[in-house]
Amino acid sequence: MKILIASDVHGSAKWCRKLIAAYKRDGAEKLLLLGDILYHGPRNPLPDEYSPKAVAEMLGEIKSEILCVRGNCDSEVDQMVLPFPITADYAAVYADGVNIYLSHGHRDVPPLSADDVYITGHTHVPLNDRSEGFLHLNPGSVSLPKEGSAHGYILFDNGKFEFKNL
Repeated sequence: MKILIASDVHGSAKWCRKLIAAYKRDGAEKLLLLGDILYHGPRNPLPDEYSPKAVAEMLGEIKSEILCVRGNCDSEVDQMVLPFPITADYAAVYADGVNIYLSHGHRDVPPLSADDVYITGHTHVPLNDRSEGFLHLNPGSVSLPKEGSAHGYILFDNGKFEFKNL
């Protein structure tokens, strides 16, 4: 199963369009969003083509293909305009024999085993780390990458994770 995993769209219509284009081009079946979908947050600059309404409309067109967790910038008002659930702090997916746990990254790490994969966003910096005994991945940010990283996402295909740039 092909799954595209992305985080921190922050209301950027420009980068949301590019994300959806990558999702279709890569032939993914599910889009896992790690929070911070519409609002840019008080610590971030306005992203390119900031338009939360346009982002909600674009994502609404593929709503049945999206699984999302709540980020620290997501609110009850955001849930009112997004046609898919965004209020869970954590989610789990089992695909191609892999337990994948999702969170935005601003909450405590749940209990995990060595074979588990934990994917978070929040920092806007890509991560591929096994130092805590499980595989911890972060795709970076779709719209506001930090520390010189690219606008990125992760593609999961046949049990393997690949970091990609938009």
